[in-house]
Amino acid sequence: MLLASPWQPRLADGRGSASERLVEALARDIADGSLPPGARLPAHRPLAWQLDIGIGTVTKAYAQLERRGLVRSVHGRGMFVAGLSQATSRMVDLSINVPPQQLSDRLLAASLADLARRLDADSFGAYATPAGRPEHRALLARWLAPTGLAAAPERLLICNGAQHALAIAFAITCGPDTELLTEALSYPGAIALARRRGLRLTGLAIDEEGLVPQALDQALHQAVSAGRRAVLYITPTLHNPTTATMSEARRREIARLCRSHDAVIVEDDIHAALAEPGTTAIAALAPERTLHVSGLSKVLSPGLRIGSLVVPEPWLEPALAELAATCTMASLLSCLIMERWLSEDTAASVARSIREEASRRVALARELLPPGIAMRSGNGFHLWLPMGPERAKALPARAAASGILLPAPDIFLADAHSPSWGIRASLGGPKLARLQDALASLRALLLDSGCGLQAPAMP
Repeated sequence: MLLASPWQPRLADGRGSASERLVEALARDIADGSLPPGARLPAHRPLAWQLDIGIGTVTKAYAQLERRGLVRSVHGRGMFVAGLSQATSRMVDLSINVPPQQLSDRLLAASLADLARRLDADSFGAYATPAGRPEHRALLARWLAPTGLAAAPERLLICNGAQHALAIAFAITCGPDTELLTEALSYPGAIALARRRGLRLTGLAIDEEGLVPQALDQALHQAVSAGRRAVLYITPTLHNPTTATMSEARRREIARLCRSHDAVIVEDDIHAALAEPGTTAIAALAPERTLHVSGLSKVLSPGLRIGSLVVPEPWLEPALAELAATCTMASLLSCLIMERWLSEDTAASVARSIREEASRRVALARELLPPGIAMRSGNGFHLWLPMGPERAKALPARAAASGILLPAPDIFLADAHSPSWGIRASLGGPKLARLQDALASLRALLLDSGCGLQAPAMP
């Protein structure tokens, strides 16, 4: 007699199709251990009856879970949980902004086995064009389409990660007379690039939606008056570190101001796949002056080093030249894995699971951290805890003594004299049980020191 499944059938909340919601419900319970490795999944017909969905819907969901390596089919016995692998470490790392692990060893093994069948020595030993194969560029263009970005594949360059794409964007738009404008708090990788190139970097005022248009307008006026060219680097969706996401109206105003001052925009849209449906990229509003940076590492897995750079036509030739000079071509292996995952809808399924798990982790943080603490969160997998400079500087060392790694607060400052200070806590890396313990320890530190309690509002 076959054992019954221990799973209590349900569909995840959300607006997706029934098969997508079934995938998310099962993927979540597999990730948190509610469905341990080896557990049986319900048979197709009884599950369809219990959830009032079609048998074909169950079949489609199970097939997606199997492609992701979360479950395995045993002939004549049914479908079983395969499980996720998890690395362990003494310290709980909340310093690196990585997505919650939603891949499996089986998915990676299946993807690599597929590569072994499709890849021959001649192809592996040949150089491709620097921007990538046309079919891969078209796949990435379709991946970006939900943001409203109608990116022609010939203007999309495949890079070795989004950081590489950002480096190319800065290299071709920022000359010696350039003033690089950005949010007062900004992505540390962009700040490091700007300082490495010796650029004049100006941090601008931010509010709950991100960059304040009035501050941008004033800075653009000043740059023009001083005879400097202005380039705006901006992260309008799930800003790192503040988690802010701009409204449509704010994005249109930013695009209008840059157009009126003839300023170039470098849009970092790395978290677009985690945004609410209908979130429009600035590059879709001002395509003639916006270089759009994105990638797959932050929304699928850091091991997939695929970045994309969409450039307006006038910037295409210098972008291709810079790309060829800095890497020759993107990794063929990464591109072929990307091709498989995007073609089979695996990437979209994994991204949906990451969104679900990220929301769950943010909710856990809100539950465990002190209720009076100032906290910002979005649809991503990090929190921003605004606090005064002295408290922000002291907290990482105290957290490390408790086994928690936090980033130094000053790495986010575009301007060392900025009044905007705080701590970013990245929630995606640890297993859920370890994250829960770390958040409980962080709560004790915050209550003990008063860090963040009655913190000043974000300027």
